[in-house]
Amino acid sequence: MDSVSCRSVFLCLLLISTFVSISHVKVCEAQAKPPIAKGLSWTFYHSTCPKLESIVRNELKKVFKKDIAQAAGLLRVHFHDCFVQSGGPEYDIPLGRRDGLTFATREVTLANLPAPSSNTTTILNSLATKNLDPTDVVSLSGGHTIGISHCSSFSNRLFPTQDPVMDKTFGKNLRFTCPTNTTNNTTVLDIRSPNKFDNKYYIDLMNRQGLFTSDQDLYTDKRTRGIVTSFAVNQSLFFEKFVIAMLKMGQLNVLTGNQGEIRANCSLRNKDKKTLLTSVMENVVEDLIEM
Repeated sequence: MDSVSCRSVFLCLLLISTFVSISHVKVCEAQAKPPIAKGLSWTFYHSTCPKLESIVRNELKKVFKKDIAQAAGLLRVHFHDCFVQSGGPEYDIPLGRRDGLTFATREVTLANLPAPSSNTTTILNSLATKNLDPTDVVSLSGGHTIGISHCSSFSNRLFPTQDPVMDKTFGKNLRFTCPTNTTNNTTVLDIRSPNKFDNKYYIDLMNRQGLFTSDQDLYTDKRTRGIVTSFAVNQSLFFEKFVIAMLKMGQLNVLTGNQGEIRANCSLRNKDKKTLLTSVMENVVEDLIEM
């Protein structure tokens, strides 16, 4: 395959397989990595689509330049895909994961993802079933360093009275954005650097400025407080542990080989092989026209 025809076949697959970095921070390649799930490979597309990584990276750079919030959305998709079916650490990922033949229902999705109102015990117990330990949990929660949330996800901390754990000034400012418990406005998840993937989220927690109960309780709970503190003072450590946790999560419920499919359209099942080929060719023609 040439790089043009590779684009539509593999872009979706890689998007939901990892949060691709656009920074220049490189995590040490010598660090320990979790075992690779059977059927996946670090070099899965080297012979069929050698330019895959550069294609995806360049496309995402364009997307993030227009709207950095899409980075948070992409990370969220990764969480959804692995549990139920601009910037940050740069790292290699095992490739070859295929799309499922069914879509998870809303009920199944919610059952597998702890709610924003969850406490640390609930989160630890839930993610332990995915073989994720407390360090993984705190690391993955650091994904909240980017993105936004609707008021409804944290209104329980403002109404009828403010959560006493929450910093008073922080809560007061949130009430300007969310004046009632039915307001549908949005606010950033990380007040210090909302558009940058860094460790400021953990500094927020140490200052009692975590937005969700599930965030702030990580610092309140003695089992995870030390991990939060270590990430707040050492961004490199956070990046290192985040990569390990993402690699572990990215290999949950893996479909490879003849299992599942590689969708021509991420949001739709392939009707048949002809549909997939037609979709690929249509994109090739569009790209050639643009060129």
